[in-house]
Amino acid sequence: MSNPTATLLVPIWALANLIIRINGSESLRPVLSGPTMAYLSSRVAFRCVALGAPPPVTYDLLKDQSTLINSGTDLQGDQPASFFLRVAMTSGGSYHCRARIHDREGVSNSVRLTVVIPPSETRVTSEPFPPVAYEGSRLVLFCNVSRGSHLSYSWFFNRREMKSSSSHRTQGNSLVMERVRPEHGGHYYCMAWSTVLDIKRFSSSREVQLTVKVYVTRPQISLSISKEAAGGLVGNISCGVSRGSPPINFTFLLENRAEGQVAASQARTVWFNFPIVPGLEMGKARCRAQTEVQDVLSEPLTLEVVPVGGHIKIQLDYFYRADHKTTAAKLSCQISQGTFPFILWLHNSSVLPSETQTEFYIPQSTLPFAFTDQGRTLVLAKLEPEVFGFYRCKVRDSYDKNGPWAESDDVLVQIKGSLNPCPKPLPAPPTAALPNVSTPSIESISIAFCCFVLLALVVGAACVYKMANQRQDNQVTK
Repeated sequence: MSNPTATLLVPIWALANLIIRINGSESLRPVLSGPTMAYLSSRVAFRCVALGAPPPVTYDLLKDQSTLINSGTDLQGDQPASFFLRVAMTSGGSYHCRARIHDREGVSNSVRLTVVIPPSETRVTSEPFPPVAYEGSRLVLFCNVSRGSHLSYSWFFNRREMKSSSSHRTQGNSLVMERVRPEHGGHYYCMAWSTVLDIKRFSSSREVQLTVKVYVTRPQISLSISKEAAGGLVGNISCGVSRGSPPINFTFLLENRAEGQVAASQARTVWFNFPIVPGLEMGKARCRAQTEVQDVLSEPLTLEVVPVGGHIKIQLDYFYRADHKTTAAKLSCQISQGTFPFILWLHNSSVLPSETQTEFYIPQSTLPFAFTDQGRTLVLAKLEPEVFGFYRCKVRDSYDKNGPWAESDDVLVQIKGSLNPCPKPLPAPPTAALPNVSTPSIESISIAFCCFVLLALVVGAACVYKMANQRQDNQVTK
């Protein structure tokens, strides 16, 4: 007969044996922690721990699952093993740790370390090189480093960081300007930088100057005259462009022959001197502007100086308000010939002051008037009693102060729209200052004709009235 106690202990022993076997075969589960990015030559630490494992626990740090880096032992339990590394170029890769207890072991998770190389020796290059471009062309600046990885880039223009704009874009390490403009010219530099765990390392380049050249416009040619001490005339030919980047080579051409050349390193306007014979047409003159990429000609200019002469007259125009009242008047001195006229205006034989008439002593005038079109036009801004009277213009050659004068007839300026159909004409200007006898103006003839018509109407009406009375008396007599 079997022992009942022994029978009861058999299953208990089997269960305990199973528990022991299960506990003995349980694998370790270590956890590895450490950096994912680190600067070259920096010092980093990996830590590995298998919580709940009975000591002593041996930890091995392995790289790429095969290379043993270092080992450590935890003698107290639940204490992490630390592994310190000096980061080298070969330090990048996948790391994990292995925990061992007697005949048991476990492998941790993987941590991939990336080696970041700080930037150094940063410089700016360009395409085209050197950084000189004409407006409208494409230009690219590059931020190059001799060493560096995982980099970002910032650009600075005239020492201010550049923001996003429609005129440029950043693309990797380059700054692209599809169509440069003059305002893009200035000083540029770049900064290359990388960041690891909020630690920023950067390298800045030196400044480079971007020069944006402007295409020259079509040159303009003009002629002025001066008189030499010997009495001859010299033509001052002006040749210039309104826009354009120097250096510019200017050439004065006469009938396609080069008569002079100036290389302007800074200016955009030059002058050429050429002897002039009044009244003689010397040919077609042109101005040529040349740069490294352009060759532009001006419009032709007939090189001829015609002395003042022919018929001089004044055209008078009135300006009216909405109620048909006169507000202002304009007098134009019309010259039939003369290339460089000098014009004087006279009001009742008194010369009107002008900025161009510095050779005359003329007292200041309070008349409301102004000159336009280089003195050819006189504008009376207000028609007041003090501006009424006779006006005349006198003309001579501007380059000959002692030359003869040609002058117009007198023109009468008066109020328009008067209620008096036959206004009394203003007194004629003194003849002492006007040696030439002037012919009556159209206004004077109109006034005389108006008076004549009015007188004829009065006389006719009187005649009709008298004839009517005589006819009535004859009927009464009969």
